[in-house]
Amino acid sequence: MIRFLQPWGLLSLLPVMGMAGGYLWRQWRRRMYAVRFSNLALLRTIAPAQPGWRRHLSAGAFLLALLALALAVARPAMERQEPMERATVMLAIDVSLSMEATDVAPSRLQAAQQAAVDFVRQLPDRHQVGLVSFARTAQVVVSPTTDRDEMVRGIENLRLAEATATGEAVFAALEAIRQVPSDGAEGPPPARILLLTDGYRTYGRTVEEAARAAVAAGVPVSTIAFGTDQGVVDIGGQLYRVPVDRESMARLAEDTGGRFYEAATAAELSAVYEDMGSSIGYRTVPYEITQWMVAGALGLGLLAGGLSLRWTPRLP
Repeated sequence: MIRFLQPWGLLSLLPVMGMAGGYLWRQWRRRMYAVRFSNLALLRTIAPAQPGWRRHLSAGAFLLALLALALAVARPAMERQEPMERATVMLAIDVSLSMEATDVAPSRLQAAQQAAVDFVRQLPDRHQVGLVSFARTAQVVVSPTTDRDEMVRGIENLRLAEATATGEAVFAALEAIRQVPSDGAEGPPPARILLLTDGYRTYGRTVEEAARAAVAAGVPVSTIAFGTDQGVVDIGGQLYRVPVDRESMARLAEDTGGRFYEAATAAELSAVYEDMGSSIGYRTVPYEITQWMVAGALGLGLLAGGLSLRWTPRLP
Protein backbone atom coordinates (compact mmCIF):
# COMPACT_ATOMS: atom_id res chain seq x y z
CA MET A 1 0.00 0.00 0.00
CA ILE A 2 1.28 3.46 -0.93
CA ARG A 3 0.83 6.47 1.32
CA PHE A 4 2.19 10.00 1.14
CA LEU A 5 4.38 11.50 3.86
CA GLN A 6 3.58 15.05 2.66
CA PRO A 7 0.00 14.82 1.31
CA TRP A 8 -0.14 18.57 0.59
CA GLY A 9 2.36 17.89 -2.19
CA LEU A 10 -0.45 16.29 -4.18
CA LEU A 11 -1.60 19.85 -4.99
CA SER A 12 1.19 19.84 -7.59
CA LEU A 13 -0.99 17.45 -9.61
CA LEU A 14 -3.34 20.33 -10.45
CA PRO A 15 -1.07 22.09 -12.98
CA VAL A 16 -0.22 18.71 -14.54
CA MET A 17 -3.94 17.95 -14.96
CA GLY A 18 -4.38 21.44 -16.42
CA MET A 19 -1.63 20.83 -18.95
CA ALA A 20 -3.13 17.45 -19.92
CA GLY A 21 -6.54 19.11 -20.37
CA GLY A 22 -4.96 21.87 -22.47
CA TYR A 23 -3.30 19.29 -24.71
CA LEU A 24 -6.58 17.46 -25.30
CA TRP A 25 -8.38 20.73 -26.01
CA ARG A 26 -5.66 21.74 -28.48
CA GLN A 27 -6.02 18.43 -30.33
CA TRP A 28 -9.78 18.84 -30.50
CA ARG A 29 -9.46 22.41 -31.76
CA ARG A 30 -6.95 21.36 -34.43
CA ARG A 31 -9.40 18.72 -35.69
CA MET A 32 -12.27 21.21 -35.77
CA TYR A 33 -10.21 23.64 -37.88
CA ALA A 34 -9.13 20.84 -40.18
CA VAL A 35 -12.68 19.74 -41.11
CA ARG A 36 -13.52 23.28 -42.24
CA PHE A 37 -11.38 22.81 -45.32
CA SER A 38 -13.52 21.53 -48.16
CA ASN A 39 -10.61 21.19 -50.56
CA LEU A 40 -8.72 18.18 -49.18
CA ALA A 41 -6.00 18.51 -51.80
CA LEU A 42 -5.33 22.04 -50.62
CA LEU A 43 -5.36 20.83 -46.97
CA ARG A 44 -2.65 18.29 -47.72
CA THR A 45 -0.55 21.05 -49.27
CA ILE A 46 -0.99 23.44 -46.34
CA ALA A 47 -0.73 20.79 -43.61
CA PRO A 48 1.79 18.14 -44.66
CA ALA A 49 1.47 14.61 -43.35
CA GLN A 50 2.15 14.33 -39.60
CA PRO A 51 3.36 11.26 -37.72
CA GLY A 52 -0.28 10.66 -36.75
CA TRP A 53 -0.92 8.78 -33.53
CA ARG A 54 2.81 8.54 -32.90
CA ARG A 55 3.02 12.23 -32.06
CA HIS A 56 0.83 11.54 -29.02
CA LEU A 57 3.37 9.08 -27.61
CA SER A 58 5.97 11.73 -26.84
CA ALA A 59 3.31 14.01 -25.37
CA GLY A 60 1.97 11.16 -23.25
CA ALA A 61 5.44 10.24 -21.99
CA PHE A 62 6.10 13.91 -21.17
CA LEU A 63 2.85 14.22 -19.19
CA LEU A 64 3.60 11.00 -17.33
CA ALA A 65 7.03 12.37 -16.41
CA LEU A 66 5.36 15.48 -14.97
CA LEU A 67 2.87 13.27 -13.12
CA ALA A 68 5.70 11.24 -11.53
CA LEU A 69 7.47 14.44 -10.45
CA ALA A 70 4.26 15.80 -8.94
CA LEU A 71 3.76 12.60 -6.95
CA ALA A 72 7.39 12.74 -5.80
CA VAL A 73 6.69 16.13 -4.19
CA ALA A 74 4.24 14.36 -1.85
CA ARG A 75 6.99 11.87 -0.80
CA PRO A 76 5.31 8.53 -1.57
CA ALA A 77 6.14 5.62 0.72
CA MET A 78 5.41 1.90 0.76
CA GLU A 79 4.42 0.23 4.02
CA ARG A 80 6.53 -2.74 5.07
CA GLN A 81 6.74 -5.02 8.08
CA GLU A 82 9.83 -4.72 10.27
CA PRO A 83 10.67 -7.10 13.13
CA MET A 84 10.76 -5.58 16.61
CA GLU A 85 12.01 -7.12 19.84
CA ARG A 86 9.39 -6.71 22.58
CA ALA A 87 11.49 -7.90 25.56
CA THR A 88 11.48 -4.99 28.02
CA VAL A 89 13.39 -3.93 31.13
CA MET A 90 11.98 -1.09 33.26
CA LEU A 91 14.31 0.81 35.57
CA ALA A 92 12.59 2.41 38.58
CA ILE A 93 14.84 4.87 40.45
CA ASP A 94 14.08 6.38 43.84
CA VAL A 95 14.50 10.18 43.86
CA SER A 96 13.26 10.79 47.41
CA LEU A 97 15.21 13.17 49.66
CA SER A 98 16.74 10.23 51.56
CA MET A 99 18.66 9.38 48.38
CA GLU A 100 20.75 12.49 49.04
CA ALA A 101 22.57 10.70 51.88
CA THR A 102 26.31 10.38 51.30
CA ASP A 103 26.89 7.09 53.12
CA VAL A 104 27.27 5.66 49.59
CA ALA A 105 29.75 7.89 47.78
CA PRO A 106 29.23 10.34 46.27
CA SER A 107 25.56 10.02 47.27
CA ARG A 108 22.92 7.32 47.13
CA LEU A 109 21.22 8.94 44.13
CA GLN A 110 24.45 9.46 42.20
CA ALA A 111 25.50 5.90 42.91
CA ALA A 112 22.11 4.66 41.69
CA GLN A 113 22.38 6.81 38.56
CA GLN A 114 25.83 5.47 37.76
CA ALA A 115 24.71 1.87 38.28
CA ALA A 116 21.69 2.51 36.05
CA VAL A 117 23.80 4.07 33.27
CA ASP A 118 26.26 1.17 33.39
CA PHE A 119 23.37 -1.28 33.24
CA VAL A 120 21.73 0.46 30.27
CA ARG A 121 24.97 0.62 28.29
CA GLN A 122 25.64 -3.12 28.61
CA LEU A 123 22.02 -4.19 28.05
CA PRO A 124 21.67 -6.11 24.75
CA ASP A 125 20.75 -3.76 21.90
CA ARG A 126 17.69 -5.78 21.00
CA HIS A 127 16.01 -5.21 24.38
CA GLN A 128 13.78 -2.25 25.05
CA VAL A 129 14.37 -0.30 28.25
CA GLY A 130 12.30 2.34 30.03
CA LEU A 131 12.68 4.61 33.05
CA VAL A 132 10.40 5.39 36.01
CA SER A 133 11.31 7.91 38.71
CA PHE A 134 9.47 8.01 42.00
CA ALA A 135 9.16 10.13 45.13
CA ARG A 136 5.65 11.16 46.29
CA THR A 137 4.39 9.97 42.90
CA ALA A 138 5.80 7.74 40.20
CA GLN A 139 6.11 8.81 36.59
CA VAL A 140 7.37 7.24 33.39
CA VAL A 141 10.31 9.40 32.36
CA VAL A 142 11.22 7.32 29.28
CA SER A 143 8.80 4.87 27.69
CA PRO A 144 10.29 1.53 26.58
CA THR A 145 12.76 2.21 23.78
CA THR A 146 15.95 0.92 22.19
CA ASP A 147 17.43 4.43 22.22
CA ARG A 148 20.17 4.13 24.83
CA ASP A 149 21.16 7.80 24.62
CA GLU A 150 17.62 8.87 25.50
CA MET A 151 17.70 6.58 28.52
CA VAL A 152 21.04 7.92 29.71
CA ARG A 153 19.78 11.50 29.41
CA GLY A 154 16.69 10.60 31.41
CA ILE A 155 18.76 9.01 34.18
CA GLU A 156 21.22 11.92 34.36
CA ASN A 157 18.41 14.50 34.60
CA LEU A 158 16.72 12.96 37.66
CA ARG A 159 16.04 15.40 40.53
CA LEU A 160 15.23 14.85 44.21
CA ALA A 161 11.74 15.30 45.67
CA GLU A 162 9.84 14.50 48.88
CA ALA A 163 8.37 11.14 50.02
CA THR A 164 8.88 7.58 48.72
CA ALA A 165 6.12 5.82 46.78
CA THR A 166 7.85 2.48 46.20
CA GLY A 167 4.67 0.58 45.45
CA GLU A 168 3.55 3.22 42.94
CA ALA A 169 6.86 2.81 41.12
CA VAL A 170 6.14 -0.86 40.47
CA PHE A 171 2.60 -0.07 39.29
CA ALA A 172 3.91 2.65 36.91
CA ALA A 173 6.51 0.25 35.49
CA LEU A 174 3.87 -2.45 34.98
CA GLU A 175 1.64 0.02 33.14
CA ALA A 176 4.52 1.04 30.85
CA ILE A 177 5.14 -2.64 30.07
CA ARG A 178 1.45 -3.12 29.23
CA GLN A 179 1.72 -0.27 26.72
CA VAL A 180 4.37 -2.09 24.67
CA PRO A 181 2.51 -2.83 21.40
CA SER A 182 1.80 -6.45 20.58
CA ASP A 183 2.49 -5.92 16.84
CA GLY A 184 1.12 -9.32 15.98
CA ALA A 185 2.98 -11.24 18.70
CA GLU A 186 0.99 -13.34 21.12
CA GLY A 187 0.74 -12.53 24.82
CA PRO A 188 2.47 -9.84 26.87
CA PRO A 189 6.14 -9.07 26.27
CA PRO A 190 8.77 -10.78 28.43
CA ALA A 191 9.71 -8.12 30.97
CA ARG A 192 11.66 -7.35 34.13
CA ILE A 193 11.59 -4.46 36.60
CA LEU A 194 14.80 -3.27 38.25
CA LEU A 195 14.06 -1.12 41.31
CA LEU A 196 16.87 1.08 42.70
CA THR A 197 15.97 2.53 46.10
CA ASP A 198 16.93 2.96 49.73
CA GLY A 199 13.82 1.10 50.70
CA TYR A 200 11.35 2.69 53.08
CA ARG A 201 7.94 3.44 51.58
CA THR A 202 6.25 6.56 52.96
CA TYR A 203 3.48 7.20 50.45
CA GLY A 204 1.12 5.46 48.02
CA ARG A 205 0.19 1.82 47.63
CA THR A 206 2.11 -0.72 49.66
CA VAL A 207 5.01 -2.85 48.52
CA GLU A 208 2.85 -5.94 49.17
CA GLU A 209 0.18 -4.67 46.77
CA ALA A 210 2.85 -4.00 44.19
CA ALA A 211 4.26 -7.50 44.61
CA ARG A 212 0.84 -9.07 44.03
CA ALA A 213 0.35 -6.98 40.88
CA ALA A 214 3.78 -7.97 39.55
CA VAL A 215 3.12 -11.65 40.22
CA ALA A 216 -0.25 -11.41 38.45
CA ALA A 217 1.46 -9.81 35.45
CA GLY A 218 4.28 -12.38 35.49
CA VAL A 219 6.94 -9.67 35.82
CA PRO A 220 9.81 -10.34 38.27
CA VAL A 221 11.04 -7.33 40.25
CA SER A 222 14.75 -7.20 41.12
CA THR A 223 15.74 -4.68 43.79
CA ILE A 224 18.95 -2.87 44.71
CA ALA A 225 19.20 -1.29 48.14
CA PHE A 226 21.46 1.75 48.17
CA GLY A 227 22.70 2.91 51.56
CA THR A 228 23.67 1.86 55.07
CA ASP A 229 22.03 2.07 58.48
CA GLN A 230 24.25 5.07 59.26
CA GLY A 231 22.89 7.25 56.46
CA VAL A 232 21.68 10.77 57.33
CA VAL A 233 20.31 13.71 55.34
CA ASP A 234 20.13 17.41 56.14
CA ILE A 235 16.59 18.73 55.69
CA GLY A 236 16.07 22.35 56.68
CA GLY A 237 19.19 22.38 58.80
CA GLN A 238 18.21 19.29 60.77
CA LEU A 239 19.79 15.86 60.39
CA TYR A 240 17.53 12.85 59.86
CA ARG A 241 18.56 9.21 59.95
CA VAL A 242 17.63 7.31 56.79
CA PRO A 243 18.39 3.60 57.30
CA VAL A 244 17.78 1.13 54.50
CA ASP A 245 14.75 -1.14 54.48
CA ARG A 246 16.50 -4.26 53.22
CA GLU A 247 13.78 -6.58 54.47
CA SER A 248 10.95 -5.22 52.34
CA MET A 249 13.15 -4.94 49.26
CA ALA A 250 14.39 -8.50 49.66
CA ARG A 251 10.83 -9.75 50.16
CA LEU A 252 9.60 -7.88 47.06
CA ALA A 253 12.30 -9.55 44.97
CA GLU A 254 11.67 -12.97 46.46
CA ASP A 255 7.87 -12.80 46.11
CA THR A 256 8.04 -11.81 42.43
CA GLY A 257 10.86 -14.14 41.38
CA GLY A 258 13.45 -11.37 41.09
CA ARG A 259 16.84 -10.88 42.76
CA PHE A 260 17.89 -8.68 45.66
CA TYR A 261 21.21 -6.80 45.74
CA GLU A 262 22.87 -4.55 48.26
CA ALA A 263 25.97 -3.65 46.28
CA ALA A 264 25.55 -4.30 42.59
CA THR A 265 27.85 -4.04 39.61
CA ALA A 266 26.79 -3.99 35.98
CA ALA A 267 28.10 -7.56 35.62
CA GLU A 268 25.95 -8.78 38.52
CA LEU A 269 22.88 -7.05 37.12
CA SER A 270 23.16 -8.99 33.86
CA ALA A 271 21.30 -11.74 35.73
CA VAL A 272 18.22 -9.50 35.64
CA TYR A 273 17.66 -10.10 31.93
CA GLU A 274 19.72 -13.21 31.09
CA ASP A 275 16.73 -15.57 31.33
CA MET A 276 14.17 -13.12 30.01
CA GLY A 277 13.84 -14.67 26.57
CA SER A 278 12.61 -13.02 23.42
CA SER A 279 9.36 -12.01 21.76
CA ILE A 280 9.45 -10.74 18.21
CA GLY A 281 6.63 -8.55 16.93
CA TYR A 282 6.32 -6.68 13.66
CA ARG A 283 5.64 -2.99 13.19
CA THR A 284 4.60 -1.26 10.01
CA VAL A 285 7.09 1.40 8.91
CA PRO A 286 7.09 3.63 5.82
CA TYR A 287 9.76 3.03 3.19
CA GLU A 288 10.06 6.16 1.08
CA ILE A 289 10.11 5.60 -2.70
CA THR A 290 10.51 9.24 -3.80
CA GLN A 291 13.82 8.41 -5.46
CA TRP A 292 12.11 5.80 -7.64
CA MET A 293 9.44 8.28 -8.70
CA VAL A 294 12.12 10.81 -9.66
CA ALA A 295 14.05 8.13 -11.55
CA GLY A 296 10.85 7.15 -13.36
CA ALA A 297 10.18 10.78 -14.26
CA LEU A 298 13.70 11.11 -15.67
CA GLY A 299 13.23 7.97 -17.76
CA LEU A 300 9.87 9.14 -19.10
CA GLY A 301 11.29 12.57 -19.88
CA LEU A 302 14.13 11.03 -21.88
CA LEU A 303 11.65 8.77 -23.68
CA ALA A 304 9.45 11.74 -24.55
CA GLY A 305 12.44 13.66 -25.92
CA GLY A 306 13.68 10.68 -27.91
CA LEU A 307 10.29 9.98 -29.50
CA SER A 308 9.76 13.62 -30.35
CA LEU A 309 13.15 13.93 -32.03
CA ARG A 310 12.57 10.64 -33.85
CA TRP A 311 9.37 11.85 -35.53
CA THR A 312 9.58 15.65 -35.38
CA PRO A 313 12.38 18.24 -35.46
CA ARG A 314 11.66 19.48 -31.96
CA LEU A 315 11.49 18.41 -28.34
CA PRO A 316 8.03 18.04 -26.72
